[in-house]
Amino acid sequence: MIIKIKKFYLKFLYIFFIILSLNIFFFSTEKIEAKSFDIENIDISRPFEINFNKNEVIDEGFEKAFFELISLIVTSFDKKKIKKIKLNEIKGMIESFSINEEKFIDEVYYVKLGVSFNKKKIFKYLEKKNIFPSIPKKKKFLFIPVIIDESKKDLIVFENNKVFDNWNLNLENNHLIEYILPTEDLEDINKIKENYENIEQYDFKEIISKYNLDDSIIALIFKNEKEMRILSRITNGENVILKNQSYEDKSISSDLQINDLIENLKLMYEDYWKQVNQINTSIKFPLKIKVGNKKKDIILNFEKNLRDIDLIYDFYITKFDKDYTYYQVIFNGSPNIFLKIMDEKNYIFDTQNKIWSLE
Repeated sequence: MIIKIKKFYLKFLYIFFIILSLNIFFFSTEKIEAKSFDIENIDISRPFEINFNKNEVIDEGFEKAFFELISLIVTSFDKKKIKKIKLNEIKGMIESFSINEEKFIDEVYYVKLGVSFNKKKIFKYLEKKNIFPSIPKKKKFLFIPVIIDESKKDLIVFENNKVFDNWNLNLENNHLIEYILPTEDLEDINKIKENYENIEQYDFKEIISKYNLDDSIIALIFKNEKEMRILSRITNGENVILKNQSYEDKSISSDLQINDLIENLKLMYEDYWKQVNQINTSIKFPLKIKVGNKKKDIILNFEKNLRDIDLIYDFYITKFDKDYTYYQVIFNGSPNIFLKIMDEKNYIFDTQNKIWSLE
C-alpha cells in the first residue's frame, strides 16, 4: 500500500513539473524575439486633393521613421552607405504601426504615426551593408564651450559666447546626447581665465565637480585672423578622448556660422557616443544556460532581462525537464561582457560546466 502511494505521488509530481514546464514554455515564448525599435511621433501632412491617397501618406511616414531610426543607431559616416532603400524593404522590417492622431485642417491631411521595427531584421539589413549599429542609449554630458581669442589673448566663457548661447536652441529628436550647460559663475570664469596659458592642459575638475556628472565635454575654440581650431576633451567615466578640428578662414561672427559650427560639433559628439555603444553583429556567440524551475517568476524575469539587452541577438528554449529550463542565448560579444551585464542585473552564473547554471 505504501509503495502504491509513493508511486502515485511520484507520478503526480512528474505530471506537475511537466505542466509547470509547459506553462513556462508557452508563456515565455509568446514574446521570445528581442524587443523592437519604436519610433514615435512621425508627423506627415499632405494637401487633400482629388488624387489624395492615404496609403501614400502612410508610406511616406514609414520612410521617415526608418531614416529617423537609422540616424539614432548609425554614425554619420555609415549613414552615407544607405543612400537608397526600396519601400518594400522598409515595410519588410516593420513589425507594427499605429495611427496616433489624424486630422484635416484647411484641406490639409495631418497624421502622426508610431512605427515599430523588428530589431533582428534591422541588424541583418545593416550587416549586409557592412554597418555595425549602435545601442540607442541616451546620455547626459556637461558641456562647457570656451572661445579663446588668440589675437586679443582673451577667454570668452559665458558673456558674448554665442556657442554657449545657441547650443541648446535647436534640439533634434534623433540626438542621443543631452547637454547640460553650466550656470554663469564669476568664480568659474576667474578659474578658467587664470589658466589661459595652460588652457589645453587644464582639466576643469573644480568646475565639473559642482554638477554631479561623471561625463563632460570641454570644447576649446581657438580663433585668430587666419584660422580656427577646436580641441574637444570628451570625458566618459574614466575614459578621456581628445578630438582636434581645424578650419581655415572660419568665422563665427554671424548666427548662421555659429549654428553651422554647432551642428558640426554635435554630429561629431553623436558619432563618438555611437561608436562607444557599437554592436559587433558579426560576433554571434552561443551561450547555453539552464534555469531552475522552482519559481516561475525567476524564469519570466530572466527572459524579460534578456529581451531588454540590446547585445542579445536572440534566445530560445531548447528543452526543459522537471528541474530546469534550458536556453540557447546568441550574444553579440564575448562571454565576459555578457557576465558583466548580467552581474549589473544581479544575476550570477556557475560557469564551471559547458551549460551555465543560473545561481
